Amino acid sequence: MPFDTTAVVAVRSPGLEVPVIAGDAVQPTLPQPESGTVHELLTHWAAITPRAIAIDDGSVRLTFKELAAIANTRSRAPGQHAAPRPVWVDDSLSPGAQLVDFVGILMAGDAAVMGDPDWSPLQKQKVRSLLATEAAPASTGAAPLPAGSFYVGFTSGSTGLPKGFVRSHRSWVESFSACIQAFGPATSSTILAPGRLAHSLALFGALLGLWTGGGVRLQPQFSAGASLQTLVNGDAQALIATPSQLILMLEHAQRQGPRVVEATRLVMIGGASWPRSRTPDLRALFPNARIVEFYGASETSFVAWVDSCPDLPPTAVGRPFPGVEVRIDACGSDQIDGVIHVRSPMVFTGYVTPEPTTGPGALLRDGEWLSVGDMGHLDAQGMLHLIGRRQRMFVVQGKNLFPEEIEWVLASHPCVAAASVQAVPDALRGARTIAILQLRGPVDRATLLAWCRLHLDGYKAPRQFFACECLPTNANGKTDHAALGQLLTASPRGDPDWRALSWQLEAS
Repeated sequence: MPFDTTAVVAVRSPGLEVPVIAGDAVQPTLPQPESGTVHELLTHWAAITPRAIAIDDGSVRLTFKELAAIANTRSRAPGQHAAPRPVWVDDSLSPGAQLVDFVGILMAGDAAVMGDPDWSPLQKQKVRSLLATEAAPASTGAAPLPAGSFYVGFTSGSTGLPKGFVRSHRSWVESFSACIQAFGPATSSTILAPGRLAHSLALFGALLGLWTGGGVRLQPQFSAGASLQTLVNGDAQALIATPSQLILMLEHAQRQGPRVVEATRLVMIGGASWPRSRTPDLRALFPNARIVEFYGASETSFVAWVDSCPDLPPTAVGRPFPGVEVRIDACGSDQIDGVIHVRSPMVFTGYVTPEPTTGPGALLRDGEWLSVGDMGHLDAQGMLHLIGRRQRMFVVQGKNLFPEEIEWVLASHPCVAAASVQAVPDALRGARTIAILQLRGPVDRATLLAWCRLHLDGYKAPRQFFACECLPTNANGKTDHAALGQLLTASPRGDPDWRALSWQLEAS
């Protein structure tokens, strides 16, 4: 059954302070042993359910008892270095072996560092150098992090250099608890996390499976067919995935089957916006599953969540998780949307790479409040709406335009698989809006223009539409809007491989 949480929100306009409203407390769905660290419950489950499978990636298969025994060999005696040191996980290992390595690093009292195997040698060298320089003087031979740190992950940086962020045990233990409270009992079943552990979404799902005792199923490389087979077999009853992974699974199911997966009880969608026009397809494939979307960032962790529904506005991202406070700082008295600030025990500790203070990627801090620059508003029902990232906003006809809003509308068209909206200078309008599309079916410019005008104000409709074979993605598997923007800056007419959509399709 759905869990109702009162939104914890406030709106602050210039010169006006509005007190934060406390939300209703929600009791955990399942009783959980007290745990202060991400790995502390491993010993508990090894004693309670020793034969239950903790990790299975097809090549590494370990019970909770076996995993605890291996990890305990790395635990350290009291009195050794008190501060956690960053220790790199071997990214050449299979995901199951990486997770064993990760847990072992935690058992030794250190913090696991997850790099990306796709980094170039130069990127690896720079990141490792920055981590050592920022964390501690090189002469110490160690690189202590703040007390309570357990994980260093990386997200795409605005300069091409990944940003390294630190998470504390408390932040993810609180996130585990919030996840169970919001999404219900199925969260504690076996989880399929088919993404790379270098991506925090898959890592979170993997560690959640170990924390709840449900266990986790992993893949050396994402496969839509293998994912569906795991779920059909009932080897996992919950799935955490990105929209792109789910779309590939839907397309595989439509081509080759299965038509129905009855054993799945929960589908958790994160990492990017989900095109809700595909929610009915997802419900048909997983008829017994609760389908939830969640919104957050590497720095803020969970912010809001909602049960997926095609009738929801595309900008709606849900109500805050238990324990999360959301504040909207209005940009002007005549504007609905403002900067979204978050305060919660789940936010990150800080960066281990230099923190950008200006330009794209800069955080906004106000005491305990944190913002990654997302813009949005709260509606009359307390639903949080995300209209876009402050850094991507541009001005058309003197009005602010957020490309994410147009991308959501375009992606909801049945012929559009993915979209990136960009702007090039225009002497008359200030900027000319261009949409680059990855299509799943034939469509013309007139149809897409009418679709946009049906759902958006007229000035927001793109002036040009291009189709390409595949939109570029960044290291996190998301559309690389920055790379497309740079391409258009260098070549305003677009890439030679792009195809300009005709006004109407030719009659067959």
